[in-house]
Parts: sequence; structure tokens; C-alpha cells
Amino acid sequence: MNFFDKIKYRTWKFLYRFFPTIQKIILRIGLIHHDGSKRQFHVAWLAEGKTLDALKNHLKTEWNFGNHFIAWPYDSLVMSWRKLEDFQHQYHIQIFSDGEICGHYEFTPEAHPIEHIEEKGEHEAKADFLKFLGEFAAEVKHISCLECDPNNHIDPEIFFDYKKFLSDINNKINVRL
Repeated sequence: MNFFDKIKYRTWKFLYRFFPTIQKIILRIGLIHHDGSKRQFHVAWLAEGKTLDALKNHLKTEWNFGNHFIAWPYDSLVMSWRKLEDFQHQYHIQIFSDGEICGHYEFTPEAHPIEHIEEKGEHEAKADFLKFLGEFAAEVKHISCLECDPNNHIDPEIFFDYKKFLSDINNKINVRL
């Protein structure tokens, strides 16, 4: 992580506390337009008999996904998580109340805020998401009515990811020195 990335990281670490409020204000006054009905990059449907809690546990323990509470809100969104590849890139998964699972690979908002807002560098990664989802993915939709996770935009689990990420980077640097 270069010097400027460290500054961005520390700035965002501070902003995380206020971002949900800032986001609501930015959207309400029309500074940035966001279409909350748009769903992109369909991956699969939540498999019959699988629960949102079980999926969350699977993604967290097996693949190190965590809450992405700074993501834009979408109609009927019940879960928005991400897996950091590094400070620059992430996998972003979204689960909707009808059981649809969407996901894409993109720049992190922390490293590239403008590009992230403009959705530059965002692309599908269906094969990767199917690997992450495993038995939780289904090709066919079945009747599903998932409920919104009240902690979807509150719990800053990503702090732990960044601490581990920075620790790993520091360990690699120290080993090289």
C-alpha cells in the first residue's frame, strides 16, 4: 500500500462512522443520483431450503466476506457484502428479498471513490461468485421472501478485514527487509 493509499485508508476509517448519514444527505439533496431499482450482474438465486443466515455464515467463514454498509441502497436489498481482494479491488455481492443474488467485481470506494461512484472498472464475475456461493446458488428461482437484515448498514465488519490486510502487508514488508 503506497503513501496515498494509507492516507485514503485513514480518511475512510474516520468517515465510516458518518457515512450512512452523509450518504442519505447526498442522495436526498440530489448531489448524486442513484437508481435504487437497478439490479446488475445476476449470478444466481438462493437455493431452496437455504437461509440468509446460513449464507452469511458461509460467506464470512469460508471466503472472508464482510458487511459493505457503505454500498448504495437498493429496493428490496436484504444483504450487501464484499470480499476485499486488496485495497484497490473487491467482490461485491447483493442479495434481494426475492432470493436473487447479484454480484460484480469493482474498485473499492476507499481507493477510487470517483471511479466507484461512476461504476468504472465494474464488471461481472459470475464464475467467481458461483465458486463463493457453492451449494447456496441455484439456477432456477423458487418462491422466496427474505427479510432485510437490520444490521445490513450498521456493523462495520470491514474494519477487521483492513486491519488483517494491513497486518499482512506489514508482515510481508518486514520479511523482505
